[in-house]
Amino acid sequence: MAKRTITVHHVRAVLRGAERRGIDTVPLLQAGNIPPLLLGDDRARVTAAQFAGLFRALYGATQDEFLGLASVPSRPGTFAMMCYAALGCRDLGTAVERGTAFYGLFPGGPDLELRRTGSEAVFTVRIAPDRDEDRFLTECLLIIWHRLCSWLIGRRIPLRWADFPYPPPPHKDEYDTLFGCPVRFGTDRTGAGFDARWLTSPLVRDEAELHAMLRRAPFELLSRREYGTTVAEQVRHTLAQSLRASPRLPSLGETAARLAVSPATLRRRLQQESTSFQQLKDAVRRDAAIAGLAEGREPIAELAARLGFSEDTSFHRAFRRWTGTTPGTYRVGAPDAATGAADTPPRPEDT
Repeated sequence: MAKRTITVHHVRAVLRGAERRGIDTVPLLQAGNIPPLLLGDDRARVTAAQFAGLFRALYGATQDEFLGLASVPSRPGTFAMMCYAALGCRDLGTAVERGTAFYGLFPGGPDLELRRTGSEAVFTVRIAPDRDEDRFLTECLLIIWHRLCSWLIGRRIPLRWADFPYPPPPHKDEYDTLFGCPVRFGTDRTGAGFDARWLTSPLVRDEAELHAMLRRAPFELLSRREYGTTVAEQVRHTLAQSLRASPRLPSLGETAARLAVSPATLRRRLQQESTSFQQLKDAVRRDAAIAGLAEGREPIAELAARLGFSEDTSFHRAFRRWTGTTPGTYRVGAPDAATGAADTPPRPEDT
């Protein structure tokens, strides 16, 4: 099942620190198998594997856990030492307090704070905006700390809300997926709230598990697993499972029957979550298409058929509508591109 893809905004943002240092970003993109042409289209997307490859290359080039996006670098191993320091705490609240105190020892680093306000716990992140103008590092730290907390206690902590002190960006629809909660823009902070009772939860991880997690960090923490907590997630999971078995996706009525609700109820619940059945179908096909193109092994005509398109011209049109460019652009630099199996010539109706 294809994983969710990542907006090109995050690709541009994560490169910003390297660009400021004068590091050539083309080899970094190549390390992630990301065609540089994609950076010019706001609708372009990359796979999680491509983004992870770029992230690793940036980490190696900058030798900075903050990737040059903070006013001072964070030496490799800093995050790991913070995790080891927090692991011995009696409960989650103490672990978070120890972790934020640890980062407070480094002048110029991020300002992290945990506050309890009645029945709610609020975690906030502040970074100098002149260094993190895309807010990528700020948002990443908020995501990583939330998911680290969930990992430490072995249970997903539902967020009640997430706040950001700037207007909604063009990729604002990504935030609901990233945080899994109502998102508000134009507030006075970057932070998230959750039930304070989670802070009394005991830590259930040991050093061996931490060592294994750190080998995959930060991707282990940045990759959001679907927990089936929203109707949209349940529909997406049903559609992706079906696509893996057959190119024909189930209809709204068939999907509603699988979820034991009426079509009208399913349509209404998706509308309440600011999406629709058609949008989810397009997203599942789009992400599967991008993943197939990035892997570079399947001819585009066969990929189109596998995704339920009767002809590759209709696939080209749909792909351009989804991403703003052609399938061939995503295949540039893929392993099989040099053999000629990567693409078919564009048709006039696709231009």
